[in-house]
Amino acid sequence: MRLVTTTALLGLLSSTAFAADWNTRPDDQLLSRADLEQQLVGQTLTFFDDGQSVYSENGEYAYTYGGGGTWLGHYELKDDSSVCVTFVTGVRRCDLIVEANDRLVVITEDGLRFPIR
Repeated sequence: MRLVTTTALLGLLSSTAFAADWNTRPDDQLLSRADLEQQLVGQTLTFFDDGQSVYSENGEYAYTYGGGGTWLGHYELKDDSSVCVTFVTGVRRCDLIVEANDRLVVITEDGLRFPIR
C-alpha cells in the first residue's frame, strides 16, 4: 500500500512540475480535456503568420506553413491542457493550449507563444 501511495505522489509531483515548466501568464486559462477536444478535434487553427494546424477526428495532425510545406503526424490530447504530436519523421513535440484574452494561444516547450486568429 505504501508503494502505491508513494508512486501516486511521485506521479502527482511530476505532473505538477511538468505544468509549472510552461511559460504561462497570470491571465492564461488551462483547458480541460473536454474543452481541448471541443476546440481542436475536427478543427483548423490559423496562426497570424497564416500557418495552419489541422486536428483531424481520426487523430491525424497536419501543420502547413504560411508559405507552404507540411508536417504530418498523429496527435494525443492530454489532461493538463497540452497536446503532443508525433510526426511521421519520429520527432515528438508537446504544446500547451491556453485561453488568454478570449483567444487560444499555443505555448511551445521552449516558451514561445503563438496566438490563434
